Amino acid sequence: MGFTKPDLPQVDPETFLRRPLMERMRVLAVDWAEHGFGSPRMVHTIYIVKLVVLYALGGVVIATATSNLPAFWHISQWWDQPIVYQKAVLWTVLLEAIGVAGSWGPLAGKVKPMTGGILFWARPGTIRLRPWKWVPLTAGDRRGPIDIVLYLALLIGVAVALFAPGAHSDSLSAALPDNTSGLVRPALLIAPIVLLILNGLRDKTIFLGARGEQYLPALIFFAALPFVDMIIALKLLILVVWVGAGVSKFGKHFSQVVPPMVSNSPSVPFTWLKRAHYRDFPRDLRPSRVADVMAHVGGTTVEVIAPLVLFFSTNWWLTGIAAAVMVIFHLFIVSTFPLAVPLEWNVLFAYATIFLFLGFPNQHGYAITDISSPWLAVVLIAALLFFPILGNFRPDKVSFLPSMRQYAGNWASAVWAFAPGAEAKLDRVTRTAKNQIDQFIEFGYEPEWAEVTMQRTIAWRTMHSQGRGLFSVLLRNLPDIDTRTVREAEFVCNSLIGFNFGDGHLHDEDLITAVQRQAGFAPGELIVVWVESQAWGSRVQRYKVIDAALGVIERGTWKVADAVAEQPWLPNGPIPLEVIWAQPNSRPGVHDDHERGALA
Repeated sequence: MGFTKPDLPQVDPETFLRRPLMERMRVLAVDWAEHGFGSPRMVHTIYIVKLVVLYALGGVVIATATSNLPAFWHISQWWDQPIVYQKAVLWTVLLEAIGVAGSWGPLAGKVKPMTGGILFWARPGTIRLRPWKWVPLTAGDRRGPIDIVLYLALLIGVAVALFAPGAHSDSLSAALPDNTSGLVRPALLIAPIVLLILNGLRDKTIFLGARGEQYLPALIFFAALPFVDMIIALKLLILVVWVGAGVSKFGKHFSQVVPPMVSNSPSVPFTWLKRAHYRDFPRDLRPSRVADVMAHVGGTTVEVIAPLVLFFSTNWWLTGIAAAVMVIFHLFIVSTFPLAVPLEWNVLFAYATIFLFLGFPNQHGYAITDISSPWLAVVLIAALLFFPILGNFRPDKVSFLPSMRQYAGNWASAVWAFAPGAEAKLDRVTRTAKNQIDQFIEFGYEPEWAEVTMQRTIAWRTMHSQGRGLFSVLLRNLPDIDTRTVREAEFVCNSLIGFNFGDGHLHDEDLITAVQRQAGFAPGELIVVWVESQAWGSRVQRYKVIDAALGVIERGTWKVADAVAEQPWLPNGPIPLEVIWAQPNSRPGVHDDHERGALA
């Protein structure tokens, strides 16, 4: 891999692109196992500079300079100041809401421009996705003046709270008599809280892009709780995020996530170590025992046990060890450069670990037993657990982000299959970015290599559990699949609404309907296979086949056990599918064979 040149597969692109789809997936999955996305080192360097200079250094400079604290290089004098943590959260919310933190840049499918967010959300006529159709005053799927005003007001509200000096707090002074920097004035947090909710009711994309599921509770705690209760509530919040994410990794999905994630990491220089995560490279790309240990010992076990130790420990050394484990955990995720690139979030959580549990340890009066009222603890716990529990029993009702399934591999996801030439119709949609293939071409890729690069993303999808099911549905239902242009929906979504974090709910039939209003696909020109996350207590995932022109034309299920047992390129053919419902006569050749589905 060069600094400015990508690491491209060793194929002749013109010949390669004429091969059958699943043969291409085999070649690219094997290539991913050794090279990942193949991004030039320059790309990772840009991310590191952004993370260190813009996010970390910029955030500390702003927090210290606006809070009557010594200069940023006097770390010992600001790292445990409560207002610094408050402003670190506000700074993160601001960058996420602008679109220059998570889901930014080439690894998120944004090449030219590298930023989505504000370029979409402050532009009239772009797509917005309301979360609930029953909420009054939210009808429509296009952005209007009121949406832009609400969005810009959110940015201004967060910035005002961020740059304002600290204010005196009686509860802070009672706990820390020597503190002179104060806290963010609670009244200044009302506007960001209200505006984040209002924006979310009009467009769930902005709420999720700002990571409202995690930062909104923190802002509420900053505004409403006395100091000691605030610290304890923040500990509860991060505990729920950690343990919720750890619990979501139980099951068959997460072991499939680790090998391609490690393969994509530029910090793993040894090819043999990447290969060791696969059962029998290159013949068998299912997870090896090494990957299982990495997933469920280094991942799941650590993410459940270490946070519980932090939350309940009153021993300094035990707390210190657990804190070090969680800091290393988050820095490891940063080092892998996952495709949603949540680098800032991981750095904030590494700092939060140090600030909350070493700066305000349980034995100094900040344990759950020190909360002012047991009823407050009950309310906080119930509120923080509501969406994770609901979202895992009913994943169709709640985004995977509030459900705490960020890295679990148990994701709603999709692939889009365009008839030849039909992808260009997306250019009719009001947006700020072009199709990714055109972005790569403008970036300097030859058209054939740009197409190969785009197909790397769907090969990555096949390496995960849901990918085997998605491609099985494609193969069963589209006899012309080898001539179609198949795209990873997460990447397409980024070019259409400026954000995606792996959440399939952002590119379900609501987005497809909004796109169809302007793109005008004919029946059969765009077929989307979409699947919901696996619910707790279920052994299956539920899929839909969506024709952009006709709507949902088929529903069915596949068993997760069948999906994880197969190779990414499905050498034994599609996994077993059960069609629950199919729209009659949705396309020529429709029949009632439940083994094949509605489109074959």
